[in-house]
Amino acid sequence: MKLDPTDAKLLAALQEDAHLTAQDLGERLNLSPSQAGRRRQRLEAEGYIEAYRARLSAQRLGLTVQAFVQVQMATHAPDLVRTFTRIIETRPEVTSAWTMTGEADYLLRVYCADLPALNALIHEILLPHPAVARVQSQIVMNQLKADAPLPL
Repeated sequence: MKLDPTDAKLLAALQEDAHLTAQDLGERLNLSPSQAGRRRQRLEAEGYIEAYRARLSAQRLGLTVQAFVQVQMATHAPDLVRTFTRIIETRPEVTSAWTMTGEADYLLRVYCADLPALNALIHEILLPHPAVARVQSQIVMNQLKADAPLPL
């Protein structure tokens, strides 16, 4: 189903503040609270809204190192790839991961407490895996733009 302008405004409002009540949404969208609530429920049911999450402060949690880690595979044998992806899925330091075109097969976004923790992740977890050929990391010096809402 295609989004109408009111649905797009509702989604934009929720990306700014997921705590908005049906009353708040109704006021912003010139709808009754029940209409706003039904639209929200429909967008959830149709998969436009996947989840609601709190954005935590990495700094306040002591995660002072953010890095992007590129992983180039030595082999794409299904069993080894499965064990590698299982590692990525279960490591709490890895907050997101993508398969990529180009030289790197995977791009990982990681948060670590410090450089020794990043070093341990790379040298004790990723590089020893038999499917991994090469790992290259880039440490974030400053994040100029926080993860932004999706364009609607």
